[in-house]
Amino acid sequence: MSSTTGEKLELILDAAYDLFGSNGFYETKISDIAHQAGIAKGTVYLYFKSKEELFMAVTRRDCEHFLDGLDTNLQNCSTMAERLLVIAKHHSMYYFERKHRTKLFFRTPNNDPELMAYMKQFMLRYMQAVEKVLTEGGVAQPVWCAESYIGMLDRIRMDILFNPEFPMEQLHERTDFVARLFLEGCHHSLNTQDQIDRDQSQEGESQ
Repeated sequence: MSSTTGEKLELILDAAYDLFGSNGFYETKISDIAHQAGIAKGTVYLYFKSKEELFMAVTRRDCEHFLDGLDTNLQNCSTMAERLLVIAKHHSMYYFERKHRTKLFFRTPNNDPELMAYMKQFMLRYMQAVEKVLTEGGVAQPVWCAESYIGMLDRIRMDILFNPEFPMEQLHERTDFVARLFLEGCHHSLNTQDQIDRDQSQEGESQ
């Protein structure tokens, strides 16, 4: 791919991201995207056969950026507590930065099988990244805990997306609170599992 071709592709994706996010999928026309990107409408179709395919490309780029950024941030952590806080901040800030582009999430193509399949894989990969952190931290039932943690963070996500004026100060407060609350629960889980292991060991010795 030449630099010119790559630049045009990024212009198209940037314009589509902005317009899909502010207007919604069905309200946005290819001609609108081409106009904002500063290119001819026909040029868009050289890259994408349909508006659905373009939306898929925008979604994929955004989601891959989310996962890559999370992986990079986690590499700089040394404890489970630090990793959980990083996950919480990364999750919340992602939606905070998109609070004026909520239609990326609420006005999407209906029943697009490719989009639905990709989003299922994206959520699985995200959940597995959180599960890995919890497993390495020795938490019991890491899959359930990962799902629960993401669910707690998704509550903040919904508050952000339904309130474009959601303040940064509250974002930090809520994020820190969720991370601390969950970590305390994990510690309880660890202590409980340790006690179960000790009890089972004692039962084995007595037999």
